[in-house]
Amino acid sequence: MSDTTAFAQHRLLLLYKGDISALVMFAQQANGSVCFPEALPVLSSPLEEEEFVETKVSIHPSVLVNQINRLMQLDNDLLRVEAGFNEQIDTPGGIVTVHMARFTLLDPPHQLMQSRGCRMRTLPELRGRPPAEMELLRRAYIKMMEG
Repeated sequence: MSDTTAFAQHRLLLLYKGDISALVMFAQQANGSVCFPEALPVLSSPLEEEEFVETKVSIHPSVLVNQINRLMQLDNDLLRVEAGFNEQIDTPGGIVTVHMARFTLLDPPHQLMQSRGCRMRTLPELRGRPPAEMELLRRAYIKMMEG
């Protein structure tokens, strides 16, 4: 399976949460998107849980994390899948499922992500992203604060 095939209907949010400070930061690509490896298509909109569609092909999020590690040349133990987060986004090309992976570091990986052309941003710093991304970020933030 090629990287593009696996991610055709899947994306990852990459985030950092400080265990002591509860600081939550999301990785943002140079193009502005918080979805990896590529942005959601224009005209995407999040589905509510009761609208979720049963998808035919399901990929375990760890496969996606492994592919992001390869694409971004990250160590295999830097990201951990956050269980229980899988949001569906309605796009012109079909349903995209978004999963979440958390950095397993004590401090935000600012330099590491900058060396990959990305930045770590807080939720307020991400205002102005497309509505589908903002809703994803809101749901991810709530999930992280609950857990």
